[in-house]
Amino acid sequence: MGVWCRALVVGCILSLMGVNLTYADEELPVNEFRVGVLANHGVLQAKQRWQPMMDYLSEKVPNSRFEVVPVDFNGMRSQLLSHDLQFIVTNPGQYLHLSNNFPLSWLATMKSRKHQGSTFTIGATIIVRADSPIRSLQDLRGKNVVASDPQALGGYQAAMGLLHKMGYLPEQFFGQVRFLGFPLEPLIYQVRDGNADAAIAPFCTLEEMIETGLINQADYRVIHPTNPPGYDCEVSTQLYPNWSFAAADTVSPRLTMQITRALFDLPADHVAAITADTLGWTAPVSQLKVIELFKELQLQGAAPPLYQTVYKWMEKNKEWGGVLLLIFIVSTIYHLWLEYKFRQKSEFLVSTERQLKDKALQLERLQSAAILGEIGAGLAHELNQPIAAITQYSEGAMLQLERLGQDNPELYDILGKINAQSIRAGAVVHRIRGLLKRRQAKAESLNVTLVVKEALALLRRELDRAGVQVTVAVEGHPFELMGDTVGLSQMWVNLVKNSLDALEACKDNRARQLRIEIYYHSSEIRVLVIDNGEGLQGQASELMASFASTKDAGLGLGLAICKDVVSRHHGSIQIENCQQSAHAQLPWQQGCVVTVVLPKG
Repeated sequence: MGVWCRALVVGCILSLMGVNLTYADEELPVNEFRVGVLANHGVLQAKQRWQPMMDYLSEKVPNSRFEVVPVDFNGMRSQLLSHDLQFIVTNPGQYLHLSNNFPLSWLATMKSRKHQGSTFTIGATIIVRADSPIRSLQDLRGKNVVASDPQALGGYQAAMGLLHKMGYLPEQFFGQVRFLGFPLEPLIYQVRDGNADAAIAPFCTLEEMIETGLINQADYRVIHPTNPPGYDCEVSTQLYPNWSFAAADTVSPRLTMQITRALFDLPADHVAAITADTLGWTAPVSQLKVIELFKELQLQGAAPPLYQTVYKWMEKNKEWGGVLLLIFIVSTIYHLWLEYKFRQKSEFLVSTERQLKDKALQLERLQSAAILGEIGAGLAHELNQPIAAITQYSEGAMLQLERLGQDNPELYDILGKINAQSIRAGAVVHRIRGLLKRRQAKAESLNVTLVVKEALALLRRELDRAGVQVTVAVEGHPFELMGDTVGLSQMWVNLVKNSLDALEACKDNRARQLRIEIYYHSSEIRVLVIDNGEGLQGQASELMASFASTKDAGLGLGLAICKDVVSRHHGSIQIENCQQSAHAQLPWQQGCVVTVVLPKG
């Protein structure tokens, strides 16, 4: 009986041992965790610095493996948004920015391996070349500076806080600020190469580069330097808390407690602490100074600039961004094309409306010309008979005086003038009838100077009555040309009469003068009719049109007839004010000048 009991006990023990061996052989699943670390010195340096820390946590936290993920400010935000990160290691400024949008738990604050283990080691150092004329913050006004990122607490934000406390407007202080991102070394190189006047770098960046032999200490200076007691580096701003270790809300409280305990237990001589350049971790330090800085600069919760938001969206959604950009370009081109076509159609409609108005005016003038033509033809027909009778009576009276043998030269001269003027009046009537019927005028050899003087003789009485001083000047060798004597005479009478009317309209006491200059050239005759009257009261092209007149009692036919006469002689006529005339030498600068050019052939 005792033997069976012993055997039963041994069997139970062996069974229990088999069960335990079975559980021991089974491996529990390992949880993968990604820790985003701010890579302020580049991706490779961040992995080398922080991977031993991740290995230490993987060893201390059961069934867990931690992986370091170097990121910049925007990368940390985007990966937290996509839940690709479970933990972050960053400065408190970035932590406060992220905590406004993500539920983060602050686990620990890092103690610096330098500066006697201080937890306040974040600040900005403003660095210039040793030979730079910049000596103070005031000297930086309007200068070009470089910084890592607008969200960098230990850099741009700390420098802005310093300027704000010194009474400057940070946004308007520098001439230009360029953000170069990470790593930090190019900031100093930009100053070295003269591409920037100053660099805003994190605390101890200058000393670390000097220690590693990247730059020489004698080549650089720190603006607004301070060296707090117990610290190994110069800084331009006040100091803020060191980097923090934070967890996302997806991590369980039990795991955060294990990680926090592991961080607090990290020995200062452990390889993870030495590589991470830390003496260990301590309880989270108050962020009051950072909050006050953000409150001063109104940075807390501030949205990024619109162009950055659009750019980041375009980076994430390249296909849709390309489509939207293409639609925008096509829409812009289509809008410009529509605007061009609309303007083209508008100009066409305006031009068409102007042409219709011109056609309506021409039709009105043609109707007036037709009516006047009928009246003129009737008057010419009716006036032809009495003019012919006057001519016959004057010739008969002259013959009667000769037959009777009465010697009365004065009476004979008067009858001769009556006969000559009646013949002239008949020629004018015949020409008007020919003009209305569009008949070709008869060309004959004529002397232009003589025709001009005859026209002045016809208006001599009116010119003397108005007190107009008339001067005729002839230059060159006179010659005769073939033309219509009656038509040219009528033209000179109209031009002189227009000058007379303009002189009579003058209200001042000016000396009324009329000058006619006749120039005989080898191939043409140029005649200038110049007066010192009131000048043109409208556009010359409009005044030369039929039935256009500035006179209350005018018919608007004088200049139109002159234009018709000149065109029949293949010449040209130009009317302009003396002030706008291109003639080099005019006797005065007021009044009007009419230029008539008649070709010799």
